[in-house]
Amino acid sequence: MDRHYREAWDEMTAPGAPFAWSVVDIRGVPTRAYDSAPPSMALLWAASADHGDKDYLVYEDERLTYAQVHERVDALCAHLASAGIGHGGRVAIAMRNYPEWVVGYWATVKLGAAVVGMNAWWTRPEMEFGLADCEATVLVCDQERLERIAPGLGGLREDRRLHVVAVRTEGDLPDDAVHFDDALAAAGEPPEPPAIGPEDDVCIFYTSGTTGHPKGAVLTHRGAVSNLLNLAFWQTMAGAAQAKAVAAGEAPPGSDKVQGHSNPGSVLAVPLFHVTGCNCCLHPITAGGGRLVLMHRWDAERALELIERERSSSFTGVPTMARELVNSPDFDKRDTSSLEHLGGGGAAVQPDLVAKIEERIQGRPSTGYGLTEVNGVITINSAHFFLAKPESAGPALPIMEARIVAEDGTDQSAGSPGELWVRGANVFRGYLNQPEANAEILTDGWFHTGDIG
Repeated sequence: MDRHYREAWDEMTAPGAPFAWSVVDIRGVPTRAYDSAPPSMALLWAASADHGDKDYLVYEDERLTYAQVHERVDALCAHLASAGIGHGGRVAIAMRNYPEWVVGYWATVKLGAAVVGMNAWWTRPEMEFGLADCEATVLVCDQERLERIAPGLGGLREDRRLHVVAVRTEGDLPDDAVHFDDALAAAGEPPEPPAIGPEDDVCIFYTSGTTGHPKGAVLTHRGAVSNLLNLAFWQTMAGAAQAKAVAAGEAPPGSDKVQGHSNPGSVLAVPLFHVTGCNCCLHPITAGGGRLVLMHRWDAERALELIERERSSSFTGVPTMARELVNSPDFDKRDTSSLEHLGGGGAAVQPDLVAKIEERIQGRPSTGYGLTEVNGVITINSAHFFLAKPESAGPALPIMEARIVAEDGTDQSAGSPGELWVRGANVFRGYLNQPEANAEILTDGWFHTGDIG
């Protein structure tokens, strides 16, 4: 099987091929980057308008097409611009996985501002820290988060304006706040899109630390685009490799069917404020014109119902969710024949779960390794390659350089453990307002992951 991987890999990354890469200068460091990478995520959003009347977002009984979301994004762009948001600004989003999260995200991206994806489980002090640290001037939040932060708005506003756009809220609002629907209804024309460069910030996601406050990982447009292309590379390459394996009689006939779906869609059970939900699900679904099915809360039986109802081709969650899904007594009661991919992130997938997924859906179990600081993934493993090596997280993707480093900063010999360092166009710019931490974890573009390899 490995030779099919290598053949497909080489074909896809050859000069002039869709995933060819070159070494370019990024922040003064020679770094691998895809030749075909567009300069910004705003171009991805603009291209999605071509999907028009196709369903884009599903939440409970609500359904929005690409055209409808584009209308909402443009209206919110106009409102945010009237509140002072423009190129280089910051908009914090704090809510559960509502459709408005996605609208807020793309409106901010289109304006050339950075999204601050706030953890919806944060306490009031944690929210106050995050809002002060990122210096956002607009907060888009739902009722639960608004009730949580409302007592602290006065203190936060001592240094700067903090306009609030309240989502799915009832009753009176604090000063300088507006209901989401009212903001859209009163909005004028959106401003002309600014010129957005690859090194402009697109998102800030906060990572939890064992001590102290969480740190804001600053992600650039180049990094987000590179992660999207990493995901596209793997899907394309693995499909080609699987087809080679089938042709050689080394994989079951028809097992390469899992590559490509006429109506791609995903049931999303992880938060959009995390790179798994945003960069590894929202982005590729949007790029492919697929349907994103948002869950109000995790429930295996409800997820199976949604997979059947929406004919979803993939499910994105953590391994414990995947285990609950395939072991649910409702699994055999539901039509899951559309399901081709069952995976996600957040933890290692145990070998027994790999086999169980293959048994249940005859599709493509998958795993990988990644971090917020790399916009998503570093390695991926899937399909029969994963079944053959279920203990492996897969190879480093084409633009990723990887080293195993000893405590003294020298490379370890093969087979010796050490800290994993990685470098590539998808590596983040650094932690927000953390120059000392950045000096410790970034060396000539190499990100010190803190993980042992």
